[in-house]
Amino acid sequence: MNASSRSITIIGAGLAGALLAILLSRKGWQVTVYERRGDPRIEGYESGRSINLALAERGRHALRQADAEAAVMARAVMMRGRMVHFLEGGQQLLPYGRDDSEVIWSVHRADLNLTLLELAQSAGATVHFNRRLHTVDFASGHAHFIDDRDDSAHQIRFDTLVGADGAGSALRAAMDRARPLGEHTAFLDHSYKELEIPPAADGGFRIEPHALHIWPRGDYMCIALPNDEGTFTVTVFLPNTGPTSFASVRSGSQARALFERDFADALPLIPHLERDWEHHRPGLLGTLSLQHWHLGGRAVLLGDAAHAMVPFHGQGMNCAFEDCVALAAQLEARDELASAYAAFEAERKPNAAAIQAMALENYTEMRDRVDDADFLLQRALEQQLQQRHPGRFVPHYTMVTFMRIPYAMALERSQVQRQLLIEATCGHQSLDTIDWTALDQRVLAQLPILQDAP
Repeated sequence: MNASSRSITIIGAGLAGALLAILLSRKGWQVTVYERRGDPRIEGYESGRSINLALAERGRHALRQADAEAAVMARAVMMRGRMVHFLEGGQQLLPYGRDDSEVIWSVHRADLNLTLLELAQSAGATVHFNRRLHTVDFASGHAHFIDDRDDSAHQIRFDTLVGADGAGSALRAAMDRARPLGEHTAFLDHSYKELEIPPAADGGFRIEPHALHIWPRGDYMCIALPNDEGTFTVTVFLPNTGPTSFASVRSGSQARALFERDFADALPLIPHLERDWEHHRPGLLGTLSLQHWHLGGRAVLLGDAAHAMVPFHGQGMNCAFEDCVALAAQLEARDELASAYAAFEAERKPNAAAIQAMALENYTEMRDRVDDADFLLQRALEQQLQQRHPGRFVPHYTMVTFMRIPYAMALERSQVQRQLLIEATCGHQSLDTIDWTALDQRVLAQLPILQDAP
């Protein structure tokens, strides 16, 4: 972009908006951010609606581009794998990778957002809080905002807008009115509630801190992710209707009965179960897709505003952060906003669709397969094949979480590998009876070497 056009207005000061503001400000752009909520450093952060975030290599790479990784990782907690809590008692750790070089990190949404906001303003971005986007005149380049504290109106002149304002994006709605974007949202028939495990009396963790704890129960589940202050953020996922659902488990006493029956070892860890269950209303889960992400050079969407997904692969934030890096790169590489936005959409749209599909698949795996004998045998075979064919048979989770290959490529290879695992283990109780010669030949024939594989 030429010097006179290097001005950009971002709608939304959440994770993606703040990170993009850092990236562009450090490249010399004049960045202004508008956020409908108040300043969380003054008014506090909304609770009960967040779901802890799993930071993976894609997200860490984006943070490195913004020189923000060190500040974020100072409060992140390592998670080596899924700690499965069985209904009959007992637990088992299923490692994510081969060693501590292949782990994910639990970060608290509020801490991360505050850190990125501070860095964005330090980089030179201007952030306005209590500014809810009301209407946009794309032709004239004017946007109108409302301060909900006193209903006062504020009008601005903009060169271009970036929508980083989440799944309920006001900018997306304004763009759709100007030109239909082909929006489709498919809501999951499950929702979630957030609870908390407080720290022990000495301030330490009350259960294993370096794991994502999961209580899989078929059609529903409970998970817990650690925070650096010794707490765990607990999220319960239930169907919206049915015998065990948010329709049937409404009161605190009903929630206690549910935990006594299905999550017995978690119950003593959550002292405010009844209060938080009644205070926190269920959060919706859905997948948003659009045919168009941009409106010429006037506006573009990224992150959840363009492709919201269910949280079951821990990639929503990581994908949004990749969006930020990709958009910043296109803006630097091209002379016209419309060209940059079109190239950004072409690059990221297929990958967003791929991780959305994988996130939906992972929900089924988490809630009713991680304690299944067939699944555990396939996991064991997957690890063996990774050792026998390094760089060729790369586990699905490794491709998505510990590498930065395009999501679409990871999905394509994962589908081939999954079929190999299913067919190779069908009718077997252990790996001792596997026809290794035939299986090795199939791997060599169907899976080319993957560059940069660990």
